[in-house]
Amino acid sequence: MTRRVLITAGASGIGVAMAKAFVETGAEVWVTDIDAQRLTELPTGVRGSVADTSDEAAMADMFNRIKAQWGGLDVLCANAGIKGPTAALEEMPLEGWRECLAVNLDGAFLAAKHAAPIMKAQRSGVMLFTSSTAGLYGFPYRAPYAAAKWAVIGLMKTVAMELGPHGIRANAIAPGSVNGPRIDRVFEAEAAAKGMTYEAVRDGYAAGTALGRLSDPEDIASMAVFLASDAARMVSGQVITVDGFTINPDPKV
Repeated sequence: MTRRVLITAGASGIGVAMAKAFVETGAEVWVTDIDAQRLTELPTGVRGSVADTSDEAAMADMFNRIKAQWGGLDVLCANAGIKGPTAALEEMPLEGWRECLAVNLDGAFLAAKHAAPIMKAQRSGVMLFTSSTAGLYGFPYRAPYAAAKWAVIGLMKTVAMELGPHGIRANAIAPGSVNGPRIDRVFEAEAAAKGMTYEAVRDGYAAGTALGRLSDPEDIASMAVFLASDAARMVSGQVITVDGFTINPDPKV
């Protein structure tokens, strides 16, 4: 059976790597993103639509379109997220806090909320949530991001409990630092906040893993394909890290 896969924030970074990986398995893939230009650059075989995952009306409309065009949904990758502001706690702007939680947490909730009735009707499905090692260890100067990613794990575990009796599995993937423009911006902001160089911050994070290097988007995508497959049919309610084994979550170099 051809799997039908939806990936939120799927036009770049980890999301587009997931899209490519699922297409290679023969899946039908639909991605959403707020960047209309990037949606025109999707890999062959991937359809896309503009949607703000924190907007419930937009999400409801998108899932109605999926149901009408596909008739069901086998895999949801709730991947949308932003890094949020980088600042000491006492200097953290409330509007930045709220925006970060809206995209990272509300977006995951709304995706799961609207995927649930479709998957329950077919009594099968897999929901994958993109969390972060920040959701396991905390993240100095990134309070809203860490709080949102911890909350995503709580959401996932509740989804796994609630929907398990309907044949639906839920898991979270917790990447560490993943190579790409997004983590470069994170390192630049942290370097400025800590009075360090970009190179020192990046080298510190790489040295903070047992393997001594950062992950690539394809590493996260490979885990998503596995967790969505029948090979993982008894894996649910779990947080799977893909980080080279973080041994120092707050490197100070």
